[in-house]
Amino acid sequence: MSTQQEFFDALFDADGVEAPCPAGLVSWNQSDPARRFAVYRNNVMVSLMDALAQAFPVTQELVGEEFFRAMAKRFVLAHPPRTRILAYYGQEFAAFVQAFAPAASLPYLADVARLEMLRIQAYHAADATTLTAQDIAAALADEAGLGELRFGLHPSVSVLRSRHAVVSLWGAHQGLLDIASVDPAQAQTALIVRIGLDVSIVGIDDASGFFIEQLRQDASLGQAAAASEQEFPQFDLATGLGALLRWHCVSALKAP
Repeated sequence: MSTQQEFFDALFDADGVEAPCPAGLVSWNQSDPARRFAVYRNNVMVSLMDALAQAFPVTQELVGEEFFRAMAKRFVLAHPPRTRILAYYGQEFAAFVQAFAPAASLPYLADVARLEMLRIQAYHAADATTLTAQDIAAALADEAGLGELRFGLHPSVSVLRSRHAVVSLWGAHQGLLDIASVDPAQAQTALIVRIGLDVSIVGIDDASGFFIEQLRQDASLGQAAAASEQEFPQFDLATGLGALLRWHCVSALKAP
């Protein structure tokens, strides 16, 4: 086993038992290397737990700081960072939360974590200009090629379709509504998009969310509309397009 691997294993012991100090460590002032390594290991752990708390503030508020940090520690031990860039650290956190037995009484918690990670991804997504309503209206006026028209969505756009009230839970923790009025069991669909430097999280109907997902997968307008009508007989194309226009989600149009 390499010295680097021994050092890594000593920092992140998945069994939760601190591994002994790696052999060969020395200190410049003759102090005990094991004690200094223990301080370093604790600083690494605390820093990563703090990073998760900053990335998932609503998730932490829903369970309380003590519970969150205990859960975060188990996550860090199981999923140490694989890159120096911590902007996206925690991409596996929602799946971890979903499988974390002590959080089983909060079935909505994992989707709230998913929403918060999508928000981070939207914030760091590439910049792109968006088309005006006039640009899009002109393209829609060409009835001959309408069905084959493809929409290039802004890189920050994503959709989260949840069986839980993720948009309301997020909004309540931003002071937008009273948490006591939120029914977590109410299914909601979130549209996430960055406009300028601000990431918006808005609620849209499930059918429109499905429609936008189809467009993100490069389906043509006709294909996306047909799939949405099959999945949701009540789907309204004008409503789906209206959501894209209102939140400035379209950055390109690709004619056949």
